[in-house]
Amino acid sequence: MGSGQAAGREYLRRYVYAVLIAVGALCVLAGRLYWLQVVRGEHYARLSRSNFVKAVEIPADRGMILDRRGTIVVDSRPSYDVALTPAFCPDPEQTLGALAGVLGFGLDEVRQWTKRVAAVRGLERFRPIVLKEDVGRDALDWIDAHRLELDGVDVRIRPRRNYRFGKMLAHVLGYMNEIGPAELERARARGLDYELGDAIGRAGLEERFESVLRGKDGLERVVVDAKGRRIDAQGEAAAAEVGRLIPEEERIRPSVPGHNLVLTIDMRLQRVAEEAFPGRAGSVVALDPQTGYVLAMVSRPAFDPNRLSGGITKEEMQALAEDPYEPMLHRAIQEHYHPGSTFKVVTAIAGLEEGVIRPSDTVTCNGGYTLGRRRWRCWRAAGHGRVALYDALQHSCDVYFYALGDRLDIDPIAKWARALGFGAPTGLPLPHEIPGIVPDVAYHERVSPEGYQRGFALNTAIGQGDVNVTNMQLAVAYMAIANGGIRYRPQVVLREEDAEGRVVREFLPEIVGRVGAKPETLAEVVEGLRRVVMEPGGTAYYRRPRHLDVQVAGKTGTAQVVKMGRDRVSSDELDYWHRDHAWFVAFAPVEHPEIVVSVVNEHGGHGSSGAAPTAVAVIEAYFELKAQDAAERHGAHEVEAGQAPAPAVRERPRTRGRARPPESPPALRHALEPHPPAMPSATDTG
Repeated sequence: MGSGQAAGREYLRRYVYAVLIAVGALCVLAGRLYWLQVVRGEHYARLSRSNFVKAVEIPADRGMILDRRGTIVVDSRPSYDVALTPAFCPDPEQTLGALAGVLGFGLDEVRQWTKRVAAVRGLERFRPIVLKEDVGRDALDWIDAHRLELDGVDVRIRPRRNYRFGKMLAHVLGYMNEIGPAELERARARGLDYELGDAIGRAGLEERFESVLRGKDGLERVVVDAKGRRIDAQGEAAAAEVGRLIPEEERIRPSVPGHNLVLTIDMRLQRVAEEAFPGRAGSVVALDPQTGYVLAMVSRPAFDPNRLSGGITKEEMQALAEDPYEPMLHRAIQEHYHPGSTFKVVTAIAGLEEGVIRPSDTVTCNGGYTLGRRRWRCWRAAGHGRVALYDALQHSCDVYFYALGDRLDIDPIAKWARALGFGAPTGLPLPHEIPGIVPDVAYHERVSPEGYQRGFALNTAIGQGDVNVTNMQLAVAYMAIANGGIRYRPQVVLREEDAEGRVVREFLPEIVGRVGAKPETLAEVVEGLRRVVMEPGGTAYYRRPRHLDVQVAGKTGTAQVVKMGRDRVSSDELDYWHRDHAWFVAFAPVEHPEIVVSVVNEHGGHGSSGAAPTAVAVIEAYFELKAQDAAERHGAHEVEAGQAPAPAVRERPRTRGRARPPESPPALRHALEPHPPAMPSATDTG
């Protein structure tokens, strides 16, 4: 019994200890609860709502695009985008329904967005989905007033591309829009840092130099509540707690701005080319023949990159796609045409280099050339009489070149066409340049149902038949003729600069080929081209520059788009789509060329009337601007010497703010005025 009492006492003692321990634990727990709920209740209630760390993107500034004088052509402006983060939006249907009115969503769009948000899984739920870009002030005010009711909704400020000159230079610059899901997967597979909703360059320089312009986005990590709303900790203790959640060194990763591009183009000359071109469709290319730098480039019709870079409606996109004039097509490099009589220089070079003709050899033109049972007509029904090389180029005599093509055959013509750069892309650093077509015997054996026929050489000799060239190719070919036989790669970017204006890379002139013709051959052709413009009887004589004391060489071209019938029909009697294409290509000064201009006016009729005035206006403006810039530099030197300066045009400062495009300088007014109408003449044709 004694042992039983002892065991009972031991049990009681252990029980008391256990009770005391439990009571003590409860007291500690109660004290801790008191501390958490009463003493620190407000603090931890606030932090209990701040139980998410959210990564907020800091968009990088995309690089600017400037012309060669520093005029800003493309920069960025702030865009206010409405985004929704699925993880912080428990009822997407309700939230999207509330936003529908202010964002302009219809019932179908609300349903589509609801399905899209609900379908997001995993960590992707924490990535914001952009619902609407570039919303207006009224929408922003409404969202701000109702932000407590809009779970997971943010307004993000992102840079938006701003094309200051609208449609001008649109095909060179390109545009931007949202990266697609398939593109996103490919970009991530290549290790590129893109997210859904990011914009990417489309077409033109925006596409070609995407990696240079884009920069690198930054990141800010912030504390948010369960609804995704940012919470700023107040007081030292709260700041310390937030610091525990997000260490100082992990809070912000700064963005890195993209690099700027400085163009070879002068926007003053670009404006002249745009305003001087009269056609519905076509292009203008102006090059520096000593470097290959593009001075101006027009493609008509054009699109508005500001619209395509965001905010364009489905109806507008459909209208662009269905427009018969194809405004999205970059006609200088993505469309090819029969070059017409502008191609006669190729046949002339081939004849001289192959030893088939001498400059003094003559052909009698009686209005046509007969080969077998077919007769090829000259553009001048009465004929040109007896003509040598200079006369044939000056008057654009078809019969001379029919005879030369017949003696050469097609392969030598193709050989020298390729030497001048035809039949292959020029290498201009813009996307989707096409090669054109240079036919030879092998080509016709492959594609012509009847195989090669001798008459194909006659058509090719005058730039008809199957030969097709781009306007850029024609400009490059005449550049090589003008500068003594050097083919430069045409370039549109002069240099790449960082955000501070330091030069990162320069694009120096690049020789891609040499024609290989003898200097005397090119000199003979150049003299014939000079007579086209500067001598009476030349097909462009009445379009010669009236305000310049320089010699200009050039060639008109009138390219058929439909087969001619027995009767000659005036271009004015045909509907637009059946009219001839008008060509004119010229360079100046003849002695040491500084500019080459090539113009194609689709269905514009004769080259002398439909294309030559545009090229002449650009050439005149080039020399006017050159004189104007020299006068400004002279004025600057006078200031340094302490003399009174001459009035000067102030250049635009480099800034990312808005600015109006500059007006054409007063010195260019005469270049934009129409020339007096040409006197009726049999030479006013291509």
